[in-house]
Amino acid sequence: MTTSAHFHRQVHGFEPAGGVRVHISGIDVVRDAAGTFRVLEDNVRVPSGVSYVLENRRAMAKGLPEAFGQQLIRPVEEYPRRLLSALRKTAPAGVDDPTVVVLTPGVFNSAYFEHTLLAGLMGVELVEGRDLICRGNRVYMRTTAGEQRVDVIYKRIDDDFLDPLQFRSDSMLGCPGLVNAARAGGVTIANAVGNGVADDKLVYSYVPDLIRYYLSEEPIIANVDTFRLEEKEAREYTLDNLAELVVKPVDGSGGKGLVIGPDASTDELDALRQRIIADPRGWIAQPVLQLSTVPTLGGDKFGPRHVDLRPFAVNDGDDVWVLPGGLTRVALKEGSLIVNSSQGGGSKDTWVLADSPQMPVETVPRQSVTVRERVSVWPVESNWRDRQSEQQQ
Repeated sequence: MTTSAHFHRQVHGFEPAGGVRVHISGIDVVRDAAGTFRVLEDNVRVPSGVSYVLENRRAMAKGLPEAFGQQLIRPVEEYPRRLLSALRKTAPAGVDDPTVVVLTPGVFNSAYFEHTLLAGLMGVELVEGRDLICRGNRVYMRTTAGEQRVDVIYKRIDDDFLDPLQFRSDSMLGCPGLVNAARAGGVTIANAVGNGVADDKLVYSYVPDLIRYYLSEEPIIANVDTFRLEEKEAREYTLDNLAELVVKPVDGSGGKGLVIGPDASTDELDALRQRIIADPRGWIAQPVLQLSTVPTLGGDKFGPRHVDLRPFAVNDGDDVWVLPGGLTRVALKEGSLIVNSSQGGGSKDTWVLADSPQMPVETVPRQSVTVRERVSVWPVESNWRDRQSEQQQ
């Protein structure tokens, strides 16, 4: 793990306030050609995409209300409340009424809409690094009424940009002193700094063994077969079969750097070969999975498109709650296996059905009542949309 690009010695041995390192996780799950579910990837650093889950459900409920009247569909709107509860519960000791904020890189970040949406739905402040001050291992935010102490920071920026005193000295996105404040127990940072080690795709290959060793259990869902290219035999096999494998950088995200052998040109494979030889620790290889498909409207007709599923789990230190739904990512291009939104993928509303009418289910109002009126938290996000529309006009 110490060879991972996301291993930070600045937080080695650090015990976060509340004892929770992974407050929010998004684990990518796929189903292969044999119908077997497999974990494709772990996201416990800055998992994103839950805003699409909430917005997709809102759009579906408004556009197809009759469908919800015929099925017992579990609701997803509870997520912001669960998230806020978990963040408050893991606040530093001795804080009775913790103040929570969402830390965003700013308006130019691709996930800024999600940052704004979650802050609005939780009823907490959305802040940038310049809004925060660290003093005496405590964190404060600037407000029109003066400085206010911050107890929990839901960070939506990468660790490298969080604290210029500890990481990138040229970063203007974070706040100097945050890591020391967290070390001293003055603030909780969610997810914890250093979680990127668990996102490392080489570490991913050891997770089944970690489960067996630490929990004395067998993994419920298998990993995708993975070749560790730092191992000579695996590296030689991969280099001999590049055209038949998927090769991924261990610290890549959003599909960046991924090479699908059957779709790659000779020049791309030659370049990849040189990169692997130069840095075998930086790559893993996997067989090409024929992901399951769902009917998708493409142009003027329906057709199969490959998908994966990212369920979201919230950990409050005592219990883990899994959102009854998740982000189904879909490759919009026919035959493509790339589902990442940054690579042109889309998303779909995902239904989890209730076992009985006694369980919480999604209810849709009559035509005269809108979703905005039905759900008290939606006006916050809707007002933000209105302001954005006014600014654009």
